[in-house]
Amino acid sequence: MAATISESFSRLLRKANDLGSAFDLFSDIFTYRDNALTRINPRVKVILTFFTIIAVISCSKIVFPAMVFCLAVVGMISIRLPVKLILARLSAPFGIVAVLVVLQSLLVGTTPLFTISVFGWHISAMREGAWQGILIASRVLGGVSTMILMSSVTPAHEIFHTLRWLGVPKGWVEVAILMYRYTFILLDRAADGMVAQRVRLGYSGLKRSLSSLGTLAGSVIVLSIDQAERTHEAMSVRGYRGHMPFGSLPAMSRKDSWIMGLVLGILLCCYLLIEWGPI
Repeated sequence: MAATISESFSRLLRKANDLGSAFDLFSDIFTYRDNALTRINPRVKVILTFFTIIAVISCSKIVFPAMVFCLAVVGMISIRLPVKLILARLSAPFGIVAVLVVLQSLLVGTTPLFTISVFGWHISAMREGAWQGILIASRVLGGVSTMILMSSVTPAHEIFHTLRWLGVPKGWVEVAILMYRYTFILLDRAADGMVAQRVRLGYSGLKRSLSSLGTLAGSVIVLSIDQAERTHEAMSVRGYRGHMPFGSLPAMSRKDSWIMGLVLGILLCCYLLIEWGPI
């Protein structure tokens, strides 16, 4: 009996430790690897990402966003990003686009694609709505995958420096820096709280699980308020007067300029060929 309890307790601890590792996967630790994409100037990567997302959003055909999504996934795999991390970061967008496709299919269009009966109700999926939903889904996945690839090869502080260099207001960039900084602290606190709840069988049943999740969410909100007050006091005593100093970015080399021009040219040609061509 004692051995069984000990084994169950050890298994519970391993699951809790796996949860903490899952939170760690969302940091930018992979951006410090040395590869061809991390060596590119951050301004080039941010500008290319911006124009790619604009092209994906404005494209009226599915082919271009789907192509961008596939290339972004191939890029993530080529830099040896863990498959578990790729799936974790794409799981939320896939859930959103699935709901969008279903809603568009049910609410938009006049040509029935198929009809099902549920408790006497006839529910029809429309062809026009399905295609519109798939188009929106391709745009979402194309834009999100581009952002994930860019954030996987560019450290966060370089992205913030680039945003400031591009003229984004200081207040916006500072808020983004603080949000990024303390998101991981709150995730770490949430992971610690969930570990404590798990070892106390806080998730042994549906009712207890819901209660534990509610308690955990409330404690994280309280911790965030306390952390905001402590951060404000710490910044004030260190001389914060409304703006943070930003360092200088590395100079753009001729190679970086050529890369940006070449990729932008290829992107524009593909966009024009797909948007107004026979594809």
